[in-house]
Amino acid sequence: MLRLFFTTFLVLLSLAYAVPSTRAAQHELLPSQVLPASLGIIFSGQEQMHYEVSWSGGVKIGDIHLHITPEKSEPDSYAISAQVKSTGPLNVFYPVDDIFHCIVAGDMKLPLRYEVFQREGHGRKVTRRVTVYDQAGGVVTYQKNQQPHQLYPFKGKTYNEFAAFVISRALKLEADSHIIVPTFADNKRNEVAVRLLKKEKRPSIFGERQTLKMQPIMNFKGLYEKSGNTLLWLTDDQCRVPVEIRSRIAVGSLVAKLVGYNNPACPGLQQAQQRKQ
Repeated sequence: MLRLFFTTFLVLLSLAYAVPSTRAAQHELLPSQVLPASLGIIFSGQEQMHYEVSWSGGVKIGDIHLHITPEKSEPDSYAISAQVKSTGPLNVFYPVDDIFHCIVAGDMKLPLRYEVFQREGHGRKVTRRVTVYDQAGGVVTYQKNQQPHQLYPFKGKTYNEFAAFVISRALKLEADSHIIVPTFADNKRNEVAVRLLKKEKRPSIFGERQTLKMQPIMNFKGLYEKSGNTLLWLTDDQCRVPVEIRSRIAVGSLVAKLVGYNNPACPGLQQAQQRKQ
């Protein structure tokens, strides 16, 4: 169960894995739908976020550390990295220590490469998964450990889970409107509709802040069986920091609350965090 929690929680963060769209038209995310100032702050190269994850808002089951830094292996690129570690009494039953690393590039921060290193269970066996996105050629290449490569064609441009989560923070949304973020999942290109529900005040590490209450419109099979099960709250400013994420699951709910934030490009929030401490 713990492995399921952590794996699906990163999916929760990413707004990904929607059911394929049945519409004939194919949607693309356009530069005009993104706030350049917010994207510049998010990709300042120094953003760090720490979330505590709990089950049903009570029992803490782990931590997620998320970093966005410049990537030297590709021009004009950044690395979105996360470490997920289990904590507390549940760690006794199924320890988790996973690393996720995604390289994005270009004005729209599209994914180029995604690596996952899963070290889970008492045997601590490491599973490595590598996904390469050929945005120009329209092909995704996937490999698990030393198994043969698998190729999946797609049309248009596509995000993956981490890239979709980050770009969604900078969407130019109006109240009760949505924007489609194409996301590759389940071996195909899917469409995730990200909706702004309303603005509301929310407690956070920065004090009580005005936030944007957002919802990815998706329809999962398996663990997530209904659309609209996930909600997240972003600070209503240019930094668009996710302060809380909630998702109903088959048993209870998952809650992630931001407990640590660092980004020199957001001095106002850093000062507010220091005052709150």
